[in-house]
Amino acid sequence: MTSDLGLELAISTAARDSPGLQLSSTRLSYLDNIRWVVIVLVLSMHAADTYSPFGNWYYTEHARPDFGTLLFFGTYQSFLQAFFMGLLFFIAGYFTPRSYDSKGALRFLRDRFLRLGIPTLLYMLAIGPLTEYFVSRSWHTRWSFPKAWLEYVKTGDVLSGSGPLWFCVALLMFSTGYAAVRQLRPELPRRHDLGPLPRSGAILAFVAGLGLSTFALRLFIPSGTAVLNMQVADFPQYISMFVLGAWAWRGQWLARLDARLGKRWAAVALLAGLVLWTALIALGGAVDGDTRAYAGGPTWQNFGMSLWSAIICAGMTLGMLVVFRERFSAQGRIARFMTDNAFAVYVIHPPILIGIAILLHGMDIPALPKFLLLTALSVTASFAVAQLIVRRIPWLKEIL
Repeated sequence: MTSDLGLELAISTAARDSPGLQLSSTRLSYLDNIRWVVIVLVLSMHAADTYSPFGNWYYTEHARPDFGTLLFFGTYQSFLQAFFMGLLFFIAGYFTPRSYDSKGALRFLRDRFLRLGIPTLLYMLAIGPLTEYFVSRSWHTRWSFPKAWLEYVKTGDVLSGSGPLWFCVALLMFSTGYAAVRQLRPELPRRHDLGPLPRSGAILAFVAGLGLSTFALRLFIPSGTAVLNMQVADFPQYISMFVLGAWAWRGQWLARLDARLGKRWAAVALLAGLVLWTALIALGGAVDGDTRAYAGGPTWQNFGMSLWSAIICAGMTLGMLVVFRERFSAQGRIARFMTDNAFAVYVIHPPILIGIAILLHGMDIPALPKFLLLTALSVTASFAVAQLIVRRIPWLKEIL
């Protein structure tokens, strides 16, 4: 893959952009491994959306699951949502200063528009409409595809048709903002400042600030509110993690981060997160099926959920960075295959996953085994299609 995760996560490409620091292949490999693992988790999230009453997806089969199934889906989806996209924004932010320093403002922005904008337009104008009209049939129209497509464009629905490529849109916005700041503040340091690493006090302050800012936003914009297909209530985390990543680059935090600190914070966050999550579920009304207070407004459930998400985000980010750096820093043939095809899978997986879900529709099995089966099949099929078909088409290979 040569596309910054289309989203600035092609770490190997970013490495070539920097004349100032030579990163080892080990570091690049462990960040690549985080990337493709998170993309597999994205597919699992969309498989969960298919059978869960939570979340939003093109195709759903909302049967009446028992309490245990509801608890599993609610916990799993909330846990993933609390950290996995924030982690990708952190890594994207980490390599943004290096790319900007190497290229300058104009070339940096041009490359961002090419690497992020073109895949997004491909999805909005082709993959998304074809998926909704022919696969999920979520357009609910009897019009021909050309007529329905023209209506989709004329009404402006195309602007909300980015699907999973909302990440590219957000990252393009953040990259443009970063370039603007660098133009307005040219005195910002271009070198690495190997000052002291953040300790537990600073991490705790970050968690508190993120939790409070998320709570404050959700007083007015509840969780689940989408603007141009972007979940606005989650943006305090995404912006914070991107900015933190750019800041971390200057101090070279990833190379210097104490593994014991990262693991300790992951363990503490998961333990505290489990206690807080149990209290939220048991006392907040979720057991009775009332989840409105968690989404937003001046409720203790909203405050608790915002704080819980910040704890999981910080703990899982720190934990994954140090664990992958120490334990998963190499790449064999399978990991390299996953890395090479990760962004293509991110772009093309919706019609593949939905098509498999439709094929499994008639299987009379409980939702949880069906979710696991759909995840396994869609991951396998998406990576196979990416490698054997999509990335063999010259012009697609260039952008994916």
